Amino acid sequence: MKRRLLLLAALLGSFTFSAAAEDGFVPLFDGKTMTGWRNAYEWGNIEVVNGEIHLTGEKKFFVVTEKTYSDFVFEGDILLPEGQANSGFMFRAHVQPNKVFGYQAEVDGDAKRKWSGGLYDEGRRMWFISPIKGNKESEEAFRARAGDAFKRNDWNTYRITCKGNKLKIEVNGVVTTDVEDATDASGVIAIQHHGEKGATYKFRNLRIKELK
Repeated sequence: MKRRLLLLAALLGSFTFSAAAEDGFVPLFDGKTMTGWRNAYEWGNIEVVNGEIHLTGEKKFFVVTEKTYSDFVFEGDILLPEGQANSGFMFRAHVQPNKVFGYQAEVDGDAKRKWSGGLYDEGRRMWFISPIKGNKESEEAFRARAGDAFKRNDWNTYRITCKGNKLKIEVNGVVTTDVEDATDASGVIAIQHHGEKGATYKFRNLRIKELK
């Protein structure tokens, strides 16, 4: 019986590995350590808990990949803390001492605004395209696209696809942003703590498939 169980476990492990290799994704987070990542700031705390990345701090900060990426499909899960909260997945982003800027897939904790899945240009043009802040038609069109895809008090899965000038963001399978912009061709992936004292931002299942 023991031998059969070991054989079954080996077969299942082989199947899981083959499936992962077949879809082309590789993990960005191993579930145990922060290998491949670094805090771009002099503040902020990072802890790995039960296969999740937990970020805490008193000021906004970003944790970035050590590697840069150009054309890819990225996937990741995020759980916002209760209360006032805001976060995002940075992509093709740029890093300077205590500063990260560039494209960000918005994770909006404001249940009324509902801009999760929007494209924010951190540190530069801000809400310049999806939606355009202050443009009523653009904001309404975005909310119509995004609908109720984002679940405020639950885990949410983001999928970001970059191919040349084409940028697409999906939230829980719903396409919220599908635009073209030529500002950045490559950069790091990053996760964000917005700076609320006592709040824990949680991330898991971070993976990427580079496109040729």
